[in-house]
Amino acid sequence: MNERSEPTTDTAGPLARGDRMSAATEGFVAHRNLLFTVAYELLGSAADAEDVLQETWLRWVDVDLDVVRDQRAFLVRIATRQALSRLRSLGRRKESYVGPWLPEPLLTTPDVAEDVELADSVSMAMLLVLETLAPTERAVFVLREVFDLAYDEIAEAVDKSPAAVRQIAHRARAHVAARRPRGAVSPAQAQNALTAFQRAVETGDLQRLLDILAPDVVLLTDGGGVVQAALAPFVGAEAVAQVLGKIAAASLRPAQVNGHPALLLRHEGELDTVLAVRVEDGLIAGLYAVRNPEKLSHMARETALRR
Repeated sequence: MNERSEPTTDTAGPLARGDRMSAATEGFVAHRNLLFTVAYELLGSAADAEDVLQETWLRWVDVDLDVVRDQRAFLVRIATRQALSRLRSLGRRKESYVGPWLPEPLLTTPDVAEDVELADSVSMAMLLVLETLAPTERAVFVLREVFDLAYDEIAEAVDKSPAAVRQIAHRARAHVAARRPRGAVSPAQAQNALTAFQRAVETGDLQRLLDILAPDVVLLTDGGGVVQAALAPFVGAEAVAQVLGKIAAASLRPAQVNGHPALLLRHEGELDTVLAVRVEDGLIAGLYAVRNPEKLSHMARETALRR
């Protein structure tokens, strides 16, 4: 079923049209957080995900709801198609991006962290793994592994046969498994590691910092050419510790970012950097510093994510 081929007619009276608009609005609002989450996981950009929501709504209001059996699946299908189109153009923008590109961080509600699978799927580390997939592979993986859509539903969303979708899902699953963070870390372990890391930075204790950093830790900084940031990753505990030693420690504050503990660095009261972490075996194995101010707008309020 193609959402573009089923517009409503204009033969009904004003009341009927109003009823249809009310029903469309009710259905869209009921699934809005889910649709945003789908788009965000496909794009890694909250601003682009919001644009996808707007495009999805414009198409949704032209759909004849009487022939829609499953509003959730239908809306996800529209959002996925819009996100895929935007993902391909976003890839061209990333090719000219200055320095490392990191996903746009989200200040998330507490319930996101409680849903371990959802939190894992929107973590900075996982979103970067998803960046290594081709657009269709990414959509199939996200819709199947995160949102548990049936293969035939995914097939309609990505314009492939169910058999092709199964093959794509298998390939994408193996690709992600080979690159995803090693081992599960409980929220308590992640919080303990971040607390120890924050204390080491705040006290300027280089040895304590080296003790909490994994030997092969990687620090990525995203300034987007707008603010100062390294154009290449810092690799290794000593190199990363030297960079972190320059942080104005007094302004570090904990927060929940993309469902995981993170730190916010403020300068003169303004948010300067979002510092997300990846924890493995109790040590900080990855640090993701988002400094591009164009990516910090969704840190002003909590974002609700849903599966």
